[in-house]
Parts: sequence; C-alpha cells; structure tokens
Amino acid sequence: MAEGPRLKRIYDQADPSDGKRYLVDRLWPRGVGKIEAKLDGWLKELAPSDELRQWFGHKPVRWVEFKRRYRLELKAKNKQEQLRELARECQEGPITLLYAAKDMKHNNAVILREELLSKHHPTGQHSV
Repeated sequence: MAEGPRLKRIYDQADPSDGKRYLVDRLWPRGVGKIEAKLDGWLKELAPSDELRQWFGHKPVRWVEFKRRYRLELKAKNKQEQLRELARECQEGPITLLYAAKDMKHNNAVILREELLSKHHPTGQHSV
C-alpha cells in the first residue's frame, strides 16, 4: 500500500486512475445515479452509525470527538475484517474512498484512510 487509498467526492468525475471505487457513506448521495457512480462497492457498514452521523452533523467543532467515537465504532470485529480486506485491496492496486460531504477535511473517509494507513499498513508505518 504505497500511497494508501485516495479520497474523492462522489460528485467528482470518475477517472481510470481512481482504481477501485468504494462509497463509504451510509446514505446514498443525492443526485448521483448508480451507473454514473461507477462503484466497485458500497461499504455502508464501514460508515459511522446513524446516531453518530446525525450527532456530528458535519460541524467541524465536533470533529475531534467525532473521530474518537467513530474510531471506537471501527473497532467492532466485523468492521476490522472489512478494513483488513480493504488494506489487502490497496496492496493490489489503487483504490478510492468516495464520500458525499462538501467538507474535504472533516468526513468519515478521512478517518477511514487514516485507519488504513496506520493500523492496516503492512509495515505499520504510513506514508502520505
């Protein structure tokens, strides 16, 4: 996993350099057709719970606490298995984690990428 997964808004045009494309939001994004999304998968199980998502409400002031709570959710056994599988796919080629949020710095895909780079990187080190 040389560079780890890429991050991209689902509203941005798909590109061959995206590699495998995975939507990591719990809700399907408004105005995006399933064919136009060009997804290899929808990993809604890895998205924050509805309760956590609603509490966060994309308010940057809640970001630190959101990250803490979301990381706790990601420790569930089934989510750890999915993260390991995603890390394996990163080793095979590029993948892109897609999200709908307008805020590119404060969304769950950012945290998923961090988790993949830190805990699931083969060397235990992450590169950016």
